[in-house]
Amino acid sequence: MNVQDAIDSLQQRVSVPSTIEPLQNQHLAEILTRSAERIPHKKAYTSLGFSLTYRDLDRLATAFASYLQHHTRAVKGDRIAIMLPNLVQYPVVFFGALKAGLVVVNTNPLYTERELVHQFNDSGAKILVALANSGDLLERVIPRTPVNQVVITELADLHGFVSRVAINFAARYVKKMVPSFDIPNAKSLRHCIKKGLSANFDQVSIGLDDIALLQYTGGTTGLSKGAVLLHKNLLSNVAQMEVLFNNFTDIDSITDQDADNTVVMPLPLYHVYACTLSAQMISLGQHCLLIPNPRDLDSTIKAMRPWKLSVFCGLNTLFVALCARKDFRALDFSSLSVTVSGGMALTSDAANRWEEVTGCKVYEGYGLTETSPVVSLNTGCKNDAGRKLGYIGVVAPSTEIRIINSEGEILACNEEGELCVRGPQVMQGYWQQAEKTAEVLSDDGWFATGDIAFVDEQGFPKIVDRKKDMIIVSGFNVYPNELEEVISTHPAVLECAVIGVVDERTGEKVKVFIVKADETLTENVIVDYCRSQLTPYKVPSQVEFIDELPKSNVGKILRRELRDQENSSA
Repeated sequence: MNVQDAIDSLQQRVSVPSTIEPLQNQHLAEILTRSAERIPHKKAYTSLGFSLTYRDLDRLATAFASYLQHHTRAVKGDRIAIMLPNLVQYPVVFFGALKAGLVVVNTNPLYTERELVHQFNDSGAKILVALANSGDLLERVIPRTPVNQVVITELADLHGFVSRVAINFAARYVKKMVPSFDIPNAKSLRHCIKKGLSANFDQVSIGLDDIALLQYTGGTTGLSKGAVLLHKNLLSNVAQMEVLFNNFTDIDSITDQDADNTVVMPLPLYHVYACTLSAQMISLGQHCLLIPNPRDLDSTIKAMRPWKLSVFCGLNTLFVALCARKDFRALDFSSLSVTVSGGMALTSDAANRWEEVTGCKVYEGYGLTETSPVVSLNTGCKNDAGRKLGYIGVVAPSTEIRIINSEGEILACNEEGELCVRGPQVMQGYWQQAEKTAEVLSDDGWFATGDIAFVDEQGFPKIVDRKKDMIIVSGFNVYPNELEEVISTHPAVLECAVIGVVDERTGEKVKVFIVKADETLTENVIVDYCRSQLTPYKVPSQVEFIDELPKSNVGKILRRELRDQENSSA
């Protein structure tokens, strides 16, 4: 069966239109302005117990844009790096930069010196907004980059005086005092906003084809690359997500702009998944609860406790960690309508456990940095016809996908090959890297994802694995996702990760790293469990128990680091 026909048929069955409506906004910041006009007094963002209304957020963002115009040398198209955790300062700076016509470079606050130097130089960022805690690191980095203007903020800069003093002092005390630093001409964010409020903002002509973001990839295949995302790409993805969200049977409970509902956003806004999803929630007029450090489960759960939770945006490892906590299980989930998973594969064990604890199903999505990011999403239409656990859901409107083999031939349903995507959310290319762009993006707009997938006859795509993560044992393909899915269902396994290691006899062999949920678990138990459910060549030859799996700052398990450790020890 033809893949596109199967996808079209599924969209029709679950009432997802094949295309999105024409875009109503010319640039991303307009979604904030429109929501601020519509619901000025509603909370937009909350972090560390402090909330900004839509009116205040738009006012402060405009003030920051005015500061950029009148007190810096920045002009439209210049790059500004935002190096902040999930604080209310992030959306103020983000939307302000976009209003001024600048290009945002989302930067991980936990990057090393080497990573920062690369990203600032590669992007050509001239302005940097960062937390004071990183000042000593930036003092070493900035002289080696084009950055000529630095804006520094403290944790509670936008809070009231008493709260600001208390939180900033506590943060410095816990850190055993923030190291002193000297960055020439650095300004405080509070100073910048004060200056901006006293000057008029001059509207900037920004169009759909202007660049909004340079969103850097994780760099798993070498130095990270900046995906060029236009306002058109991001606004299209916001519109696509809204269509998919409207397909939930209980969508009214989270789109009611007068309702006292809260969207929990523990994933960092500098990550494309949370960044675009946040924009979509602002478009819907939602209240977003930002979690600065989701690894601090105590603080994360405490932050959620006061609110009426309607939507939770997370990923597999966070679901596992939270469900293991008694204080999380004690929260009130009666209003939780939608849980969305992305960033990594969702295991059935984690999904089932989340539903058991919260009473809310997990709807897995799929996307990449290069696709702004959403390509597809399991949806909650009538009788869950748009949800298939283990699959990546209904393809977004105005999006085409196809599966190709190594010769570039288009495959039919149920045939595995590389997943390719075309649509208005697909990036323009990698920043100043024409050769790298040509490797993944065809002249007619098809983006090769590097993921091995197939589409079943019902029209549901399934990711089998990354091409580079595939293990070849005696000529047979073994996909880590499949093994992790099976092994994680064992009740004594908390988390696991599978890699291939060199073997003289078979080329490669399978090794699994396991974090125990039960200390009595042994290697023999795991091997026997796998033998009962997997073809012999897929059964792990090695089992290693470890205290913690290496993860990215958004909680994604890093198989690459495990492979590097193995190669080093070998």
